[in-house]
Amino acid sequence: MELNYVQHIQEAAQWISDQIGRRPLQIGLVLGSGLGDLAHQVENPITIPYDRVPHFPVSTVEGHAGQFVIGELEGKSVIVMQGRFHYYEGYSMKKVVFPIYVMKQLGVQALVITNAAGGMNRSFAAGDLMLIEDHLNMTGDNPLIGLHHPELGVRFPDMSQAYTRSYRELAKSIADQMSAERGESVRVQSGVYAGITGPNYLPPAELTMLAKLGGDAIGMSTVGEVVAASHAGLKVLGMSCITDMAIGEELEPLTHEQVVAVANRTKPVFIELVKRFVGQVEV
Repeated sequence: MELNYVQHIQEAAQWISDQIGRRPLQIGLVLGSGLGDLAHQVENPITIPYDRVPHFPVSTVEGHAGQFVIGELEGKSVIVMQGRFHYYEGYSMKKVVFPIYVMKQLGVQALVITNAAGGMNRSFAAGDLMLIEDHLNMTGDNPLIGLHHPELGVRFPDMSQAYTRSYRELAKSIADQMSAERGESVRVQSGVYAGITGPNYLPPAELTMLAKLGGDAIGMSTVGEVVAASHAGLKVLGMSCITDMAIGEELEPLTHEQVVAVANRTKPVFIELVKRFVGQVEV
């Protein structure tokens, strides 16, 4: 696959472009577990299941619809991933990030990437949103390992500003405005996302370790995609929906259904914040 990686990206992007017949897209959105309903807000939508796109993997996780929704959102042309691919599904990290490079080929300049995450910071609460400032890649893998493809980016990309500061500041300003309008606080935190392979939820000792290393939230996605986005020169807003508290010393049993349920309750605020961000961000 590595020898044909760029060719496959180009073929997938060309196939999608042929289906939509539109101007280059501006913003890509990757929607995590339980957060896919934002795609229903897209106007003049064209829906493309992943299994129709050449060389694409298929999403196998409950809560992930497994399709692109392409159209307009708040005056911007967008491509929405309604569901993503995960390392724990058995895909290589290069396959996990394949859609990021495809979106870049389609003209995307900015990426909004979301996930459901466990809160390791004691000041957080289930239902909070967290703007990602940085991440810990605890997967033991990296999508850039292997053959270098200069068409995709430089060999040693800088990650010092992987999560675009001005995007976080805009999102926080929007959340403050929403709080004023609602007369109640829209709880938006900031912190470090620890990305693990999954698919198991971590035991208490490992959660305690990651919190001591500086992690504020933990999940099974995002880090590889953001590495690829930095490699491709995309600006990134990363946002986690804190669906449960993952504090090692106080850990309680957790199921995927519980994660999706909390994400569903948080959706109205999440959708409103992302929509306003898309409308206001300059790309």
